[in-house]
Amino acid sequence: MTAIVIHAAGDLRIEDRPAPPPGPDEVRVRVRRGGICGSDLHYMRHGGFGPVRLAEPMVLGHEVAGEVEDAGAETGFAPGEAVAIDPSLPCGACRFCAAGATQHCTDMRFFGSAMRRPHVHGAFRSAITVPARQLVRLPAGLAVERAAFAEPLAVGLHAATRAGIGPGMRVIIAGMGPIGLLALLAAWHRGAAEIVACDVLGAPLALAARLGATETVDLGREPDGLARFAGGKGWFDAGIEASGAASSLAGLIGVVRPQGRIAQLGLGGDMSLPLMALVSKEIELAGAFRFGPEFAEAVALLASGAIDPDPLLSAVLPAERAAEAFALAADKARAVKVQLAF
Repeated sequence: MTAIVIHAAGDLRIEDRPAPPPGPDEVRVRVRRGGICGSDLHYMRHGGFGPVRLAEPMVLGHEVAGEVEDAGAETGFAPGEAVAIDPSLPCGACRFCAAGATQHCTDMRFFGSAMRRPHVHGAFRSAITVPARQLVRLPAGLAVERAAFAEPLAVGLHAATRAGIGPGMRVIIAGMGPIGLLALLAAWHRGAAEIVACDVLGAPLALAARLGATETVDLGREPDGLARFAGGKGWFDAGIEASGAASSLAGLIGVVRPQGRIAQLGLGGDMSLPLMALVSKEIELAGAFRFGPEFAEAVALLASGAIDPDPLLSAVLPAERAAEAFALAADKARAVKVQLAF
């Protein structure tokens, strides 16, 4: 069965990786669509990100949806059912799982992650066998290509929660990659009254405008473009930083009001902060890591049409053209989200 395996930076291969028959509490899923994420690109281009490095070949992918191919007797699933796969497999027993913060599980297994040794293989393969508790049934009418957005949308929803976004708030979001754009949609869903989107590239900002951004700021052309929002100690109630750039976070600290809140979502490595401004304005800086119950919420929102990610889908390529798909996904001037068809 086809699988997309990273061996080292720049060494992406198509290999055969069989999916075993499911046990009593397992389901074998025929994967239909998989979205290429920024972390997949980091493994492809750099062999990892930050301190996380590939030590062995690993199947990539964690944004997937498909259909049940075979199901264990204790699962309640039946062949043919459409499902989204939550890439998180928390232990369910540690203190963080008990508190409902499953994203901080001390024994987490997350698809396509080199954080553990041996690595946890991902879901870019034609079939995969998983515990039934990782599956969310797709409501009737929710297509698999849209359902494959459930994972990144869950990340955006969690960031909106961590930023404390609620009705009537003024929000700024920096970094209009797929996650930043989905965070924008999540912020609208949470009731934001105004959303300003900023980036250093024009193409993703044009898409942000299509998705309803009140205003866009091209910091590549106008490096001081946020200055007009800094008066009165800051215009915005909340912010989401989705680029991972130190200058971007510093910019948000300058335009979020005293006692406002910023969710740091982008991972760009360690950085220096304008601590005087952060402290004197009493801004709350909150990390936003993966998601918890937002995965099921994302599926429901996609099914209802409350959030429509379709404008983000730039291209769908067959899995056999994975190298081409990864190259396209890395070109931010040409693509936002690229999916693989299995």
